Amino acid sequence: MNLPRIAVDAMGGDEGVRVMIEGAALARRRHDRFKFLLVGDEARIKAALENHPGMSGASEILHCEDVVGGEEKPSKALRRAKTTSMGLAVDAVKQGLAGAAVSAGNTGALMAMSKLALRTMPGLDRPALAALLPTLTDDDVVMLDLGANSEGNSRNLVQFAIMGAAYSRIVSGRERPRVRLLNIGTEETKGTEDIQDAANRLRAETGLAMDFEGFVEADKINRGECDVVVCDGFSGNIALKAIEGAARFVTDLLKQAFASSIRSKVGFLVSRPATELLRHHLDPNNHNGAVFLGLNGVVVKSHGSANAKGVANAVEVAARLLEDDITNRIAHDLAQIGDLGGRASGATAGLAAK
Repeated sequence: MNLPRIAVDAMGGDEGVRVMIEGAALARRRHDRFKFLLVGDEARIKAALENHPGMSGASEILHCEDVVGGEEKPSKALRRAKTTSMGLAVDAVKQGLAGAAVSAGNTGALMAMSKLALRTMPGLDRPALAALLPTLTDDDVVMLDLGANSEGNSRNLVQFAIMGAAYSRIVSGRERPRVRLLNIGTEETKGTEDIQDAANRLRAETGLAMDFEGFVEADKINRGECDVVVCDGFSGNIALKAIEGAARFVTDLLKQAFASSIRSKVGFLVSRPATELLRHHLDPNNHNGAVFLGLNGVVVKSHGSANAKGVANAVEVAARLLEDDITNRIAHDLAQIGDLGGRASGATAGLAAK
């Protein structure tokens, strides 16, 4: 397949140009057919490219000095969409200059710009932010929404399930991903009215390429017992931050324990293969690359603190979604379910994620 080039917001993220270019270069070393539109300060990008000669023939630079701040309100950033590196990267997808955009910048601003430029797919009420989380098995679990919308009704949850299952089929290879709704219990009587209604609708639909298996509690998200976890953006963002915090707590606790005495340091040397495996599994860079599903185009959000390996993984996520035509997959699956009971109401696009 002749892969479209990927627009990279070279100015976004905690470290900006250096790590974004290094990450793109790493992705290209893994897959030499990747091509890029690098958006940002031309002088800084050219200086960074000097360390990666293999990128020169595969990259074009779109000069832009204006950057969206990490704490900038989405509404303010949206007014500068035509002058910022983030906005121009997304616009490149709209204009057909790139097949996908990758940014490590402000999540709320990226969501607002992407939604305005690319619009929500026909038949969908709102896009969702999806990410891959590690599990005890060899496969990651897809979780959405992680903060694109602060609320979600039953119709939204059903649509999120359809989008999440389409994404899971790409990353897991399963023909029928196991889908569950995040809830406060697994009993059929638990949960809000919207969660209950969404569950009933998903149980009733037999033509979807998924197996709906009811509910999952937050402490089972990483067990590998399902392939897709569906929730509203408010709950999803809280759950994600709790999972990330727990992972950092475990790794920091191990560091303290192994440094507490000479005996502990000897124990660390003996157990190092196991601790390295744990560190690798919990490293967020190995699962980097959240996706805005439901837009007429591919936009991938890299974590702001991602290193080059993390950025490379985000680029590879974008490429894989292009290769497997995620937009048409979602459109096909939506057509199988028909109308979901009218347009959604009362759900606010809160852009909760940061």
